[in-house]
Amino acid sequence: MLSPTRRDWFAHAATGLGGIALASLLAEAAEPANPLAPKKPHFAPKAKRVLTIFCSGAVSHLDTFDYKPELVKRDGKPLPSSDKLITFQGENGNLVQPVWKFKPRGKSGKMVSDLLPRLAELADDLCFVHSMTAKSNTHGPAENQMSTGFTLDGFPSAGAWVSYALGSECRDLPAFVAIPDPRGVPQVGPNNWGSAFLPAVFQGTAFTADKPIPHLHRPANITPQADAASRDFLKMLNDEHLKTRPGDTDLAARIAGHELAAKMQLRASEVADLSKEPKSVHDEYGTGDANKIKAGFARNCLLARRLLERDVRFVQLFNGSYAMGEGVGNWDGHKTLKTQYEVHAPIFDGPCAALLTDLKRTGLLKDTLVVWVTEFGRMPTFQKGASGRDHNPKGFTVWLAGAGVKPAFSHGATDEFGHQAVENVATIYDLHATVLHLLGLDHEKLTYYHNGIDRRLTDVHGAVIKDILA
Repeated sequence: MLSPTRRDWFAHAATGLGGIALASLLAEAAEPANPLAPKKPHFAPKAKRVLTIFCSGAVSHLDTFDYKPELVKRDGKPLPSSDKLITFQGENGNLVQPVWKFKPRGKSGKMVSDLLPRLAELADDLCFVHSMTAKSNTHGPAENQMSTGFTLDGFPSAGAWVSYALGSECRDLPAFVAIPDPRGVPQVGPNNWGSAFLPAVFQGTAFTADKPIPHLHRPANITPQADAASRDFLKMLNDEHLKTRPGDTDLAARIAGHELAAKMQLRASEVADLSKEPKSVHDEYGTGDANKIKAGFARNCLLARRLLERDVRFVQLFNGSYAMGEGVGNWDGHKTLKTQYEVHAPIFDGPCAALLTDLKRTGLLKDTLVVWVTEFGRMPTFQKGASGRDHNPKGFTVWLAGAGVKPAFSHGATDEFGHQAVENVATIYDLHATVLHLLGLDHEKLTYYHNGIDRRLTDVHGAVIKDILA
């Protein structure tokens, strides 16, 4: 066999580089080599991306968004037909009217309490579901259900399902980002953004404005050119390795994860750099507030907007943490609801309202679906011997805003005391089906075969809440 000439070597090298480039282009549409490649939805979507805002600890709907005149009228009296009513923490006392006054807001006249004054100003942009129900009155399982559709551990989060179904429009940031509260993570932690039995590449990447992804910067002794050449060569080796193991989703996930990490060296540090935002935006969000927790949450809200405008598909923003004990760092108002909520509300209200206002001003709200949730509601009574409300999964409020939902609209209702959903009763399955629908996905067709079962985010339940669709 003749030895290759110098001219032959350059010819083969040129062909090889072209092959690498071609492989890169083909990988954009290939599975499993590029599991996060953009995928077509089942039908035309109203929303391109989703922001969920999760207030952990179970916000009292009766002190925020669900006004009940009869509860005011019967303040201090027993809840009818409920002698020695026992709930999660024990026996309940009498009915207690909202701790904060409700007022009509905006052109719609929607009644919202004074607890959240800045969000109240945005009532005309919100679509309320007042008849939400959950399957558990315990925080962990209820958090699981709100984020994964199931009370048990071991099921993929909604964000993972969306990433699996639609891939990503953004090539250099994660498709799914979870932003924990500055005080820590919610009770079930990574379950809220995990992928469970879906391929690992679809799990959420968790980071905050103050704790961005570490180790992204290129060492000073490596030039940008050398770094880029190394990544290209490594990609070729990985692609060839993957071809020998077709269908190995764990390997594909590892390769995709490392490739994304390389891209994030250039982009993720930039997206978390809030210094490029004008002072007026920082002032609006409150990133420099004297309350350090509020300032941290404000920075997280600003980070969420920066992720959404870069086409991150699913952003999960948390308010409240379980690292500090019952009701201390979250909305779990059992003992002294007024004192506790007076701490939590200012942290949440201003930054969240600024985020919604910013999304609307920048036009992002037109194709972004915002979903505000909490794991369940609270009782219309105070607990016996306490000044707080116990857990109540029988009826509570969530709200949506933005792409595809009616603004200044209320759907469903709880009874006259806010105890149980009685009109257009909705489930978390229905909420998930609706979110998927607005993304162009049929919740009954979005399945993944696991352990002999075609699994769904909505299990075998759920119906789109058509009444709230614009």
